[in-house]
Amino acid sequence: MQNREGEKVPQVNFKVYQDGDWEEISSDQVFANKTVVLFALPGAYTPTCSSLQTPSFIRYADRFREYGVDDIVCLAVNDPFVMNAWQMDQEAQVIRFLPDGNGEFTEGMGMLVDKSELGFGKRSWRYSMLVKDGVIEKMFIEPEEPGDPYKVSGAETMLGYIDPNFRPPEQIAVFSKRGCPHCHRAFKLLEEKGKRYENIELGSNGVDHSSLRAVSGNNTTPQIFIEGKLIGGADQLEEYFQQGEA
Repeated sequence: MQNREGEKVPQVNFKVYQDGDWEEISSDQVFANKTVVLFALPGAYTPTCSSLQTPSFIRYADRFREYGVDDIVCLAVNDPFVMNAWQMDQEAQVIRFLPDGNGEFTEGMGMLVDKSELGFGKRSWRYSMLVKDGVIEKMFIEPEEPGDPYKVSGAETMLGYIDPNFRPPEQIAVFSKRGCPHCHRAFKLLEEKGKRYENIELGSNGVDHSSLRAVSGNNTTPQIFIEGKLIGGADQLEEYFQQGEA
């Protein structure tokens, strides 16, 4: 996989399907006079692409914009219908999903790989790049290892290049129950500390008390996890902050 920093992006026409009509979008329309972060991946709906790489760019979309990035582009060698459906499934309206159906852009980047052994045919190698006015400033290319390596092409690595002082925020998850006063106390504590958190409400998306017991060993709500570590309920969270843990 050749690093193409300092080179212009390939000039191709992307065939997209929008609002019931076919349209062709040129490379210039995507990249000219803009700062663009593009991440490319083997395929829509595939595990690493759906659960790790794409969500990382969704999570930090606002941060990229703060740094002057005009567009975030997700590219895969898939057809427009698949890419449109996957964008909706990922709830990723903050990202532009670009179908490289014939692999022309990917081939021009030198990133087209043969995944016939998986029944995928020709696909893109996983990478990300920062493009300014059509010129590639920085690329992060996954190492040529067996399988599907995912080490350097996530949003955090790109943000670390754009801002060397960038530090990803803590990953906080709160298992809660609707109407639970202790849950609301935990939410307030986290918000007072300026912490972002994921609220996993019992009774939604198949999460129930058995799920709560399985991950925390407890039946009561809230149950709070910070960076994968179980903190406990609202009282334990208050103690955590009082001890200067965060």
